[in-house]
Amino acid sequence: MITPQEIILRLLLGMLLGGIIGFERQTHGRPAGFRTQLLVCVACTLLMLISEHFYSQSAQEAGYIRFDPTRIAAGAMTGIGFLGAGVILKTGLSIQGLTTAACIWIVAAIGLAIGAGQYLAGISGFMITVFSLWVLRIFEGQIKQMTFKHVTLVADASGNEQAITALFERQGFRVSRMEYEITFDQDEKTFFFTIASRGKVPLQDTIESLSKLSFIKKLRIRN
Repeated sequence: MITPQEIILRLLLGMLLGGIIGFERQTHGRPAGFRTQLLVCVACTLLMLISEHFYSQSAQEAGYIRFDPTRIAAGAMTGIGFLGAGVILKTGLSIQGLTTAACIWIVAAIGLAIGAGQYLAGISGFMITVFSLWVLRIFEGQIKQMTFKHVTLVADASGNEQAITALFERQGFRVSRMEYEITFDQDEKTFFFTIASRGKVPLQDTIESLSKLSFIKKLRIRN
């Protein structure tokens, strides 16, 4: 039987660990911040305490219905999945909130571990989470990532695909995809390029070079 002091200790520890992770999310302006992560961790700790209570009662009393302590934990993680999905936002072709959703998931697991009395597992998971959010962020910022731009070009009938592709390559871009459509009654060609670069390549020179092509009538660039 869990003592009242042990119950309070687990709840306070869950509040502390979840609050620290939530504080990191809050400082970076994420939707699931300090209070959300704290409440998720405390809720899972509480659910695990309830589950452990029912299990201990069923073990001590013969007439008590047998209870599987993992069922509440499994239900909690399913519910957390819906909560995590709510913070994932798709803006255009970019997706934001995946790290925050993963934080909600790991905070729930930490809460379940603390609620079950697995202090070593819970604190170890907490330390790994903090390390990935604070320390690995520094290394991640130093890695040159592949960035993509989507370029739409409207040209007249003399529009030359090879000339445009060569220009992108001179500017440090790689053409990963190209398609176009032709409007016959207006003698126009519309080119749709997806260009990629390792790291950030300034677009100003590329825009100026494209504008100097005599057949270009309209230009649009988006992420």
